[in-house]
Amino acid sequence: MAETLRLQVLTQESEVLSRDVVSVVLPGIDGYFGVLAHHAPLVAALGKGTLTISEGDDTLTRYIVEGGFAEVADNVLTVLADRVGEYVEEEE
Repeated sequence: MAETLRLQVLTQESEVLSRDVVSVVLPGIDGYFGVLAHHAPLVAALGKGTLTISEGDDTLTRYIVEGGFAEVADNVLTVLADRVGEYVEEEE
C-alpha cells in the first residue's frame, strides 16, 4: 500500500474534510502542483481551480477551490481556502 499523508481542508466557516490520502494536486497561483507523503515543508498561495485527491484506490475526488493557502508540515497538508465547492463533471 502507498504511503499516506493527512489532508485537512478548512474554510473560515467549517472543516470541509480531514482524512489520510495518497496524493493531492492543488491549483497554485503559478500553476498546479502535487503533494505526496513526506513532502518537504511548503507554504503556497492558491488560485482558483480544481483540488484533486487520490486515496490510492484509483478513485479521484475533486473540489473547486477559490483562493487561500496550502501548508505542508510534518506529513500534514493543510488547505486554508477562501471557498470550497463540490466538483461537477461536465457531460460530453
